[in-house]
Amino acid sequence: MKREKLFKFIEQKYGVLPETLWEKHPSYCVFRHNRNRKWFGIVMNVKRSSLGISQTGSEDVLDIKLDPETVEIIQNLDGFMPAYHMNKTNWISIRIGKVDDDQIFKLVDKSYKLTK
Repeated sequence: MKREKLFKFIEQKYGVLPETLWEKHPSYCVFRHNRNRKWFGIVMNVKRSSLGISQTGSEDVLDIKLDPETVEIIQNLDGFMPAYHMNKTNWISIRIGKVDDDQIFKLVDKSYKLTK
């Protein structure tokens, strides 16, 4: 999946648009609840070396908030890893191009509900 497909899903389902908060990182996009402004996701284009991946270049990752039990179970599955730049107990990173779209959408929904 490309980030644009994820952005479209989030906009259509939750009425939320991506926000760019940092001039230094214009490719980082935060998703927040319209009412309480809590984050339920952030998409970042990160160097693979920063993710502990031996390949060169960068890729998009999605950090979402999940319950600690779910984080512990899925963080070592293919396409998932401990959260990049977030609390690793409650957040997880998803390599957007490596995980099935429907699975990502379901996990975004869990994050959205958890942060209501």
